[in-house]
Amino acid sequence: MKIKRYEVYYADLNPAVGSEIRKIRPVIVISKTEMNKYLDTVVICPVTTKLHSQWRSRIQCMIDDKEAEIALDQIRTISKKRIRNRIDTLSSEISLQLRCLITEMYGE
Repeated sequence: MKIKRYEVYYADLNPAVGSEIRKIRPVIVISKTEMNKYLDTVVICPVTTKLHSQWRSRIQCMIDDKEAEIALDQIRTISKKRIRNRIDTLSSEISLQLRCLITEMYGE
């Protein structure tokens, strides 16, 4: 499977430890497509339907026609073996917001 940046896939995030997001859920791949081609892991942001509009570390969006939130405070690297089927692709607007917030949160 070719895993591309800013595509949305279902992934199995179990087992989780502590307050890590768990379950089989949508995730956004944020690692570059070229990296994904050669590595056995991908960097992802989990997606949740539990909305926290006041949290600066979250981006509101629509995923698979449902209101959702991208959890940038939960970025993690996972094995490609956890990735299931592709379900969506982020819009260019949300992709830009995602890049900007990642830079703001982790860039310096």
